[in-house]
Amino acid sequence: MANETLEWFMVIVVLVVSISQSCVHGTPQVPCFFIFGDSLADNGNNNPLATLAKVNYSPYGIDYPGGLPTGRFTNGKTTVDILAQFLGFENPIPPFATSSRGPNIVKGLNYASGAAGIRAETGSNLGDHICLDQQLLNHQATIFRIGSILRTNRLQTLQYMKRCLYTVGMGNNDYINNYFMPQLYPTSRQYTPEQYAEVLISQYSRQILVTRKVALIGLGLIGCTPDAISKTNRTACVDELNSAAQLFNQKLVSLVDQLNTNLTDAKFIFVNSTGMSTGDPTSVGFKVLSVGCCPVNSIGQCVHSGTPCQNRNEYVFWDSFHPTEALNRITAFRTYTSIDPTDNYPMDISHLVQLDYL
Repeated sequence: MANETLEWFMVIVVLVVSISQSCVHGTPQVPCFFIFGDSLADNGNNNPLATLAKVNYSPYGIDYPGGLPTGRFTNGKTTVDILAQFLGFENPIPPFATSSRGPNIVKGLNYASGAAGIRAETGSNLGDHICLDQQLLNHQATIFRIGSILRTNRLQTLQYMKRCLYTVGMGNNDYINNYFMPQLYPTSRQYTPEQYAEVLISQYSRQILVTRKVALIGLGLIGCTPDAISKTNRTACVDELNSAAQLFNQKLVSLVDQLNTNLTDAKFIFVNSTGMSTGDPTSVGFKVLSVGCCPVNSIGQCVHSGTPCQNRNEYVFWDSFHPTEALNRITAFRTYTSIDPTDNYPMDISHLVQLDYL
């Protein structure tokens, strides 16, 4: 069994490295990549905000090129950073906060914001954030600027945007920093979990009609984070949180089917984050599953200048909420190229980017 585990781990590593090397420095598979999301994708947009949800300090970024914090909520690269590599982009997609102008925006921007959610009030317990509605407004400004840079009219600009890839990862905070904080938010008294999932999906469905190639990232096992487990004084995942997330994911799959039926010139896919998390992490080399790599503060982020663990590739979690780069690499790989048929629905990103709607 030990040999099989090692072999499987090495297969994953070799595949990730080989795809990264084959894609980088080539022609990108899409002309641009736009990213919407929360702290799992934020790469610096929260740095200038008045919020506790920002990580522009060490030890965040200890394994990122240069070893300095950038605002990413992990020790190195995020999943979308690695996806950009797989897609053939030479550099990570930059944050809107510092790169909203200039010629390089035609290659894409990252609008993600830590603590953000589908609902505008989500995450306000931590301070300022950029909710999905505002991220979309920022993107509208970007489209106008891209048209100016390319010197195209609106129709030509939109034709260009149709060739781009969009990823949207929202909803985790609508539970973690909203529904399951009854002392601060009324939503759990207003809605049952089933009703709340329906309310979120209804709002989400109006927000995500941004282009023609969209990967919707499902919620993860929010009941299995070190934060969730520590608050219950147990060693097992919190079923109530995971069940609520699963209700959302089920409705998100139905929404993908609905959108693909109604929008015949578009393709939406569902990225099954929960499914990717339900396997045995030890089979790919992880040894520490329910404790973060760094010492954390009261909100579950690494303490300033704290000393993290040395064996970071063996940890699933970096802090109390966010995965290590080691896990991000596997997640990005499975999002780009499905290992299991349930990883993505109805196709993975490597096939999505091949579709042409011009």
